[in-house]
Amino acid sequence: MKIETVPEQKTTIQVIERMVALLDALAKYPDPVSLKELSKVSGLHPSTAHRILNDMVLTRFVDRIEPGTYRLGMRLLELGNIVKSRLSVREAALDFMRALHKKTQQTINLSVRQGDEIVYIDRAFSERSGMQVVRAIGGRGPLHLTSTGKLFLSVDEPKAIRAYATRTGLAGHNKNSITDLATLERELSLVRARGYARDNEELELGVRCMAAGIRDDSGKLIAGLSISAPADRLQDAWLDDLVATANQISATLGYMPAE
Repeated sequence: MKIETVPEQKTTIQVIERMVALLDALAKYPDPVSLKELSKVSGLHPSTAHRILNDMVLTRFVDRIEPGTYRLGMRLLELGNIVKSRLSVREAALDFMRALHKKTQQTINLSVRQGDEIVYIDRAFSERSGMQVVRAIGGRGPLHLTSTGKLFLSVDEPKAIRAYATRTGLAGHNKNSITDLATLERELSLVRARGYARDNEELELGVRCMAAGIRDDSGKLIAGLSISAPADRLQDAWLDDLVATANQISATLGYMPAE
């Protein structure tokens, strides 16, 4: 049994190609596999396979069950679940985002948390709608300076919020930025009470945002839906539509709020 290869699709970094060959080999077996078998299936010399497997064990991509036997590691499941959640929320959200953009004529952002930042993963906007605030897909922002970031911080335990403040120093971008823990904690209390979050020119002067949370079928907050607009154009009248849209996306993902 040999791993099929497609020469024109090979990577330019040999060690990655060898890692993939070992992962593909491991995926073929439901039970732990010996080094000898993996070497045979992957076409790698045993010493090469052993060295790469050791590195993958350290990074949890592979589990060593007992000396000389291996299986796929839990980190692959963790990463797979992250990819699944992000792909599904984008698919679920897109039509709703377009409808909200059509109603408000402002940019609608979809973003997720990644460590101490949010990452914008999709948007709905129109170049024909005049001046808008457009966040680049893949762009990032600090949790404490963004509306969606505040949503994620608001569901953290107090200890985790303090740890975030220590790690980041609550660095500010301008005179409106929240840069001290007490102010941040008060802001997060408002977010919990209101069910939505705001960025009042804290990340960028002249730009205001408001965000509502999107939850999966387990009730976990997995994304934020936000409206970004020039500071003088953002309307509180859009809040109900924003929250309703986020709730519709959550319902599509299987979330059922407690009665």
